[in-house]
Amino acid sequence: MAKTPEPGDLIRVTKGKTTYTGVVMPGTLSGSSDILIIKLSNGYNIGLNKDEIEVEILEKAAPPLEKPESMRISGKGNREVVLVGTGGTIASKVEYRTGAVHPALSATELAESVPELREICSIRTKPVFNILSENISPSHWVTLAEEIYRLAEEGVDGIVVPHGTDTMHYTAAALSFMLSGTGMVFVGAQRSSDRPSSDAHLNLIEAVSTALTDIGESVVVMHGESSDSFAYIHRGNRVRKMHTSARTAFRTINGSPLGKVEGSKVEWLKPYRKQSEPELHAHLKENVVMLQAFPGLTTEILEKMAENAQGIVITGTGLGHVSSSLIPAIQEIIKEGKPVVMTSQCLYGSVNLNVYETGRDLQRAGVITLGDILPETALVKLMWVLGRTADMEEVRKIMKTNIAGEIEDRRLLRDLE
Repeated sequence: MAKTPEPGDLIRVTKGKTTYTGVVMPGTLSGSSDILIIKLSNGYNIGLNKDEIEVEILEKAAPPLEKPESMRISGKGNREVVLVGTGGTIASKVEYRTGAVHPALSATELAESVPELREICSIRTKPVFNILSENISPSHWVTLAEEIYRLAEEGVDGIVVPHGTDTMHYTAAALSFMLSGTGMVFVGAQRSSDRPSSDAHLNLIEAVSTALTDIGESVVVMHGESSDSFAYIHRGNRVRKMHTSARTAFRTINGSPLGKVEGSKVEWLKPYRKQSEPELHAHLKENVVMLQAFPGLTTEILEKMAENAQGIVITGTGLGHVSSSLIPAIQEIIKEGKPVVMTSQCLYGSVNLNVYETGRDLQRAGVITLGDILPETALVKLMWVLGRTADMEEVRKIMKTNIAGEIEDRRLLRDLE
């Protein structure tokens, strides 16, 4: 390649007998100096091997404007929503050399990429971190809760948290316990924001609309159907990602969504927690483990998992069972002052240890049952409870108490369809 263009330059690229005209994209999207990425006039990006092309610079880019990491984008009315940036696919772009997705957009860039937001309200961005959600740890939850609490104390009109979808339900569940009295609207995307089929655009608009209501709890707003028509509002500790890539991946388990949102119109479908005085309880004990029961699970594996843990969540089979051969080891773990919580792999339905002999033996051993609570929610709740108390009876009491809507007394048969 004879010339080296810079991001933003309008160029003409010749590869053999084919010519392309487009704008040079930032090299951070490719992660490699061997690939040139240009945005064509139809909106699509292509990556070309620099050793195989000739380049003519048609127009140099204007000098880039300095953008602060935090900024305000003025919009209609006198209300303001803060985007608390964390990263994830909603704030990512494709790396064209490998086809992988990397976090490359700041919260500011994400807000600016959806100009329709200005028709709803003003947007303020507050980056906290910019990582893919599989890299988020409980310490990130603490940082996020503290930042959102500070914003709630300011009296902001709404808070939206763009987040990677793989662990968004963990974070949303964790913050439902750590922070009460304020609305936190988590939103993600199954397809990166620079793809024509991305769900980031609609999800973000509808998340901002939800944040401007009087919602006072942690919720997740994601596509409600495969087309771009509406999104559902899910309670943060009752939702789960149920598909690897579908835009409708998020479902409320053992219940129905709190609401439905189309553009800026929010329709509530069931009672929700409203705003009140914000309270922060962000102490966690991170060394809690989750173990799935399976045929062949041995006492040795169980004891090894429990060795350095302060608590264990078991996802049992059916109504909440494990092999009866494991019960003596479970009883010893509990005697050591380490709570053991039972949930179900089935997800739908409720744990019930009163039906079979194994269940009754588990109860006698001291296992804590939590009804229809989701395994992931049980995990983060146990971290949160152990951050408050080490007393086993108090742990049992709080774990079995419905703190933030995480335990339902009624389940709808239609959710099993």
